Amino acid sequence: MMRIRLADERRTNLIRAIKQYYEDQMDEKISDFRAEGLLDFFMRELGPPVYNQGVRDASAFMQDKLADLDGEVYERET
Repeated sequence: MMRIRLADERRTNLIRAIKQYYEDQMDEKISDFRAEGLLDFFMRELGPPVYNQGVRDASAFMQDKLADLDGEVYERET
């Protein structure tokens, strides 16, 4: 089961974007049903690796900041 969920508005916008892409780039109109199927496929196949990469990037960023905590927040004492 996929833990990545889209808000209804975002899902609707993405379906609209897929349909527009097909019309603009492929000169083909596709139904909402087919666009939803494509979105579900991309979410299933691309969602987890892209999400996990974002988590790894955020973790690395935070680890870098924590590794240099003294340099980031240290106040010199007199």
